[in-house]
Amino acid sequence: QVQLVESGGGLVQAGGSLRLSCAASGRAFSNYAMAWFRQAPGKEREFVARITWGGRTTYYADSVKGRFTISRDNGKNTVTLQMNSLKPEDTAVYYCAADRSGGIYERVHPYEYDYWGQGTQVTVSS
Repeated sequence: QVQLVESGGGLVQAGGSLRLSCAASGRAFSNYAMAWFRQAPGKEREFVARITWGGRTTYYADSVKGRFTISRDNGKNTVTLQMNSLKPEDTAVYYCAADRSGGIYERVHPYEYDYWGQGTQVTVSS
């Protein structure tokens, strides 16, 4: 089992940047593929980005490709989401998720992930 805690959310103007962090407990962090999802009020949880267990393969939703970058530091048990050129439509609660399979597959459905953080709010103003 792994516990995930997100941080770094906040209020930012359109065009600005934020960096979200996800801190994981335990020593098995490097075995998991990690992902970021987001959920706006009244909307379904949406896949944002995924990084495989070794950090060598990443996947991005088309809506964030070229603007967001996911990375991980297995030594520090952290995953980050660097968000640049933010838009109002990026406003959502952002969740960190862990997939025990660690596979190099693009898993975009919430049910494919085993562990979740509590979420951190990102609000982008016009």
